[in-house]
Amino acid sequence: MVIIIFGVAGAGKTTIGELLAKELGWKFCDGDDFHPAANIDKMERGEPLTDEDRRSWLESLRKVIEQSLAANENAVLACSALKRNYRDRLRLSTGVKFVFLHGSRARIAEQLKHRRGHFMNPKLLESQFADLEEPKPSEDALTVEIDGHPRRVVDEIMASLRARSR
Repeated sequence: MVIIIFGVAGAGKTTIGELLAKELGWKFCDGDDFHPAANIDKMERGEPLTDEDRRSWLESLRKVIEQSLAANENAVLACSALKRNYRDRLRLSTGVKFVFLHGSRARIAEQLKHRRGHFMNPKLLESQFADLEEPKPSEDALTVEIDGHPRRVVDEIMASLRARSR
């Protein structure tokens, strides 16, 4: 199984994803590690990525998912997957599950203020929210509010995954 933790920049995808992977004893992959240099340069300059910019990045993530599924290796992948068509590209089978980290603009902006050492320019938050297509019920994604400590968010994800697997 591959669990994709998604949401806008600053939602806590990496923090939550790393904690969840550790809790499960699974591999963790950060989608940011798969961006081509040109995308990173754009984001550092505060320029939003286009669908075309994201195409090769999504293909790289798709390959990671394919490899994990083919090897029967469970993994947690943190990536923005802002639009439904991006998530559809990554939804290779029923073995891919999505968890949406939902939070208010104010909460996420506050979290971004405290983030250090990341290439994403905080000025891009508005463009992230503009691109965001929250998951519809037909996507069967788990939505989790990021209104508490990351440990609480991971506990909620774990409880929901257990309930869904029954």
